[in-house]
Amino acid sequence: MQQEVTNFVFHNPTKIIFGKNQIQSLSALIPQDKKILITYGGGSVQRFGTLDRVREALADHKFGEFGGIEANPTYETCMRAVELIKSEQFDFILAVGGGSVIDGSKFIAAAAEFTGDPINIFAKGIGSGEEIKSALPLGTVLTLPATGSEMNSGAVITFKEKKAKVSFGSPFVFPVFSILEPELTYTLPKRQLSNGITDSFVHIIEQYLTYPVGGARVQDGFAESLLRTLIEIGPEVIQEDKHDYSIRADFMWTATIALNKLLSTGVPGDWSTHALGHEITALNHTDHARTLSAILPAVMMVRREQKFDKLVQYAENVWGITDGSEEVKVDAAILKTAAFLRSIDMPITLKEIDVKSEDIDYLVEQLDIHGNSHISERGDQTLAVSRAIYEKALELDF
Repeated sequence: MQQEVTNFVFHNPTKIIFGKNQIQSLSALIPQDKKILITYGGGSVQRFGTLDRVREALADHKFGEFGGIEANPTYETCMRAVELIKSEQFDFILAVGGGSVIDGSKFIAAAAEFTGDPINIFAKGIGSGEEIKSALPLGTVLTLPATGSEMNSGAVITFKEKKAKVSFGSPFVFPVFSILEPELTYTLPKRQLSNGITDSFVHIIEQYLTYPVGGARVQDGFAESLLRTLIEIGPEVIQEDKHDYSIRADFMWTATIALNKLLSTGVPGDWSTHALGHEITALNHTDHARTLSAILPAVMMVRREQKFDKLVQYAENVWGITDGSEEVKVDAAILKTAAFLRSIDMPITLKEIDVKSEDIDYLVEQLDIHGNSHISERGDQTLAVSRAIYEKALELDF
């Protein structure tokens, strides 16, 4: 019997300011009585003039700065920003950067107003998972499309000592606004562009490649359209010297919609690829997106039976595969997925990201510690199944 779409409430309060020269609107977006902490990562926002443009736009505001948020934002670094906020009494955060800066800033916003030890914002073997009851207002200037963090209420934080990446979410950390200027992507190197395409692609897959649901044609149609868009533009996006505004605009908006909760309304989600990938990043610091691409083909293979109906739909509606049996279509779709990832210079096996067979016991152990012993859309991906996925991803040779 086919499952039906479940009841849902969709609310997304983030205001999107999209297009050319939108940073100049910051002055009107943030009340003048706010004391702003500008958060950012490494030197790219400084080298390419983005931070200077932000400073200029906020010339009539009071603001300070906190840089150095890592590519995988750490709890330790973010807590230094929390201390600065409390000592200097900042009451608005402006994150200038990609998903990592925005994720870190969401935690900073919540931790700054959290009663008790902020580690308890997290669950899954880290803290007690206490409810967030308030957060400082947060705005963003997006420089790297990838995570969708600019229009959602979730974030992932890394704990260095515990070697863990753990997510949290709260409606209080939705950005008040996000500025999306496609031209900011012109400064990005090829590796970051490839990562962004991949992260967006897998976000969509995780919400789509589950099992058929009646009454979800809209969600499926949105997902399929976005996947086709990324497949079409991906090889062009990663050409660093090809500054095609239309292509970069498609890229930026697709990455945002991919994880703003629109696709997940009323349908199941499978975040097992992310769960398995997070443990690899915590192990050897591999880029988040590269762990996803190295795991995804193996997930499709090992979970083929459980996802078979959706894999057929994926083959037909995303890849246009209409010839042959359903089995043939699924085989072809998996190979085309791997070929697409390879076409944007992403790894598709664990060997390519320096994971060894002796690492698998540790990775599976960490999944268990972090509460991921029964994951996927049905909760039937046990540790044994996750081990099989790691092993398949290690042995693949496309």
